Amino acid sequence: QLQLVDSGGGLVQPGWSLRLSCASSRSIHSFSAIGWYRQAPGKQREWVASFTDNGATNYADSVKARFTLSRDNAKNTVYLQMNSPKPEDKAVYYCNARILGTENWGQGTQVTVSS
Repeated sequence: QLQLVDSGGGLVQPGWSLRLSCASSRSIHSFSAIGWYRQAPGKQREWVASFTDNGATNYADSVKARFTLSRDNAKNTVYLQMNSPKPEDKAVYYCNARILGTENWGQGTQVTVSS
């Protein structure tokens, strides 16, 4: 059974950096898409960024030019580098992987942006 383990969250000051990790129990090449969503208190879960099956990256407008996706195929891990985070980036971040039409989720990692 597929497992996605999210990690790397914490408290970060505005303008600093933080890197989230999503470790998969199976090859990330097997996914049609893998990336990140987030859910802020009182809001719906929203898409942040993802790799497509051909390796292209897509970003939500709210994080474009600040967040960067990367991957380590040997470790079956996807990363979200968060640069210049803003208070509005505060949320629980969830890894998401789609395979055979099924959505799979990590357990989430909390990111708090505050001075």
